[in-house]
Amino acid sequence: MQISTLLDIALGAILVNNFIFIQFLGICPFMGVSKKMDTATGMGFAVIFVMGLASAICYPVNVLLVKLNLEYMQTVAFILVIAALVQFVEMFLKKSIPSLYEALGVYLPLITTNCAVLGVVLLNVQNDYNFIESVVYGITGGVGFLLAIVLFASIRERLEFAEPPKSFEGFPIALVTAGLMALSFMGFSGLSIPW
Repeated sequence: MQISTLLDIALGAILVNNFIFIQFLGICPFMGVSKKMDTATGMGFAVIFVMGLASAICYPVNVLLVKLNLEYMQTVAFILVIAALVQFVEMFLKKSIPSLYEALGVYLPLITTNCAVLGVVLLNVQNDYNFIESVVYGITGGVGFLLAIVLFASIRERLEFAEPPKSFEGFPIALVTAGLMALSFMGFSGLSIPW
């Protein structure tokens, strides 16, 4: 395995194929938790942890399903693994960092149904990544999620002091901002890195 392949996967997951702005996965927690920087950062790190761990655990689960000719059960098996991981993260945060647990509120259990987490493990299978590539893609996909949500939260904090037209106040200006950010991230799709 070459380091350049892992760098391609990492840069692709963070910038070129960002789960939020390019693939439009994980929009629910992105819009819900991005009002404050500290909750956005906490959610981003929780997603990195869950996406990386889900990629690592779902790889051998997929290998087992393929050996047993049960490929059609991939989605169900992956959802069960992700749900268990999120429960683990929720219990950990409740015991270790109760302030973050309270701040994340209902959005923490939403990681279970976060399509970005399910998307990363399904894309690992679709792209035929090996174990290391799967874990790198999972972690860097989470880093891309963190980058997107932190940038968006910083802009939303500043938007609270702005005076947009009455029809754009609140959620509409947030959607316009997210759209403009998605356009800027689409510019990375023309990026070419010669290795």
